[in-house]
Amino acid sequence: MAHVEVLSLTSLLGTLSPKGVYILGFGWLYGMSVWVSFFGGIIALRALPRHQFGALQHKTFPIYFSSSIGLSSAFPLRADVAQAYVLGTVIALQSCNQLVVGPMTSRQVECSYTNVSTMFQRHKLEKEEGKDYNEPGVSSQMKALNAKFGMLHGISSLANLGAVIALTCHGLWIGSYGL
Repeated sequence: MAHVEVLSLTSLLGTLSPKGVYILGFGWLYGMSVWVSFFGGIIALRALPRHQFGALQHKTFPIYFSSSIGLSSAFPLRADVAQAYVLGTVIALQSCNQLVVGPMTSRQVECSYTNVSTMFQRHKLEKEEGKDYNEPGVSSQMKALNAKFGMLHGISSLANLGAVIALTCHGLWIGSYGL
């Protein structure tokens, strides 16, 4: 028969273990990654005007990428070598999004030769031209910004998908082999 224990602060603190914290952290990271990648963005895109959607993504993605990097960085402490490489992949892909692709897409980063914020340049040019980015007769500058934004969005999406796939593999490994 199972041992029955009275619920107390001491018994609750006794449930804290490295494995338990690891599982909670991984669950948080995986759930966040699936939500941001497959649900949250689609819902926001359908519910918000495009410029507001862009402003929302501009604010939420840095937090998402930072959280992914931080949580994934703690996990290899309990992983075998193969899983450390899987989690290293997540760190590398999300760092690429956070430090390279994100700033080129939506942050106002001044360079000596140009402002590399593609999304906000495109918004500004839409106002100046009085046309949406996808209307016929947009300027050649708008077409160039559209091509650059599409390329950056594609790179970011592939990097994020790669991170979600790596996290899925890690989750399957935890389920099959434990910690």
